[in-house]
Amino acid sequence: MQSAFVSGHEAVPEAGRLLDVVGDLMARARESGALVVQLQNDGEPGACDEPDTPGWRVHLPVDAGRGEVVLRKTVDDGFEETRLEELLREAGATDLALCGVMSEMCVSATARTALDLGFRVVLPHDAHATYDIPAAEGISDLVPAAVVSRVAEWALGDEVEVVARARDVGFTKP
Repeated sequence: MQSAFVSGHEAVPEAGRLLDVVGDLMARARESGALVVQLQNDGEPGACDEPDTPGWRVHLPVDAGRGEVVLRKTVDDGFEETRLEELLREAGATDLALCGVMSEMCVSATARTALDLGFRVVLPHDAHATYDIPAAEGISDLVPAAVVSRVAEWALGDEVEVVARARDVGFTKP
């Protein structure tokens, strides 16, 4: 998760809670010896996640000593034009716990590709988030972020295992 989306005036709703939940999930993954990979989006010039700006930086610490990596990407899907699949296969990973922002964009696109590649995908409901969708005259009132996130989960179908709480996700080393 990049700083622009979880801190400051552009943070997703309830960003503090999200950071706590994801931080705990990552700590438990590390304790178990599971691979932790963070994805970092290279936004367009002028975007809040433009490379080498404060908002572009990953917000939660990376433990490079454990072999953790940050993979840079330029599209929503964390697998497209990255080494993510290669890293996961090398680590012997078969199951993925996905978390982060934005539920309907990066999280969803990465989950879909993971499923297509044969990975089991666990999506903790409290470990991903997004923004409200603004009202659009003649189309809809404002759609709250919590509803957007839930719809993103639903749209992934029944192959994704949605769990209510990240604390219920267990880890094993391959």
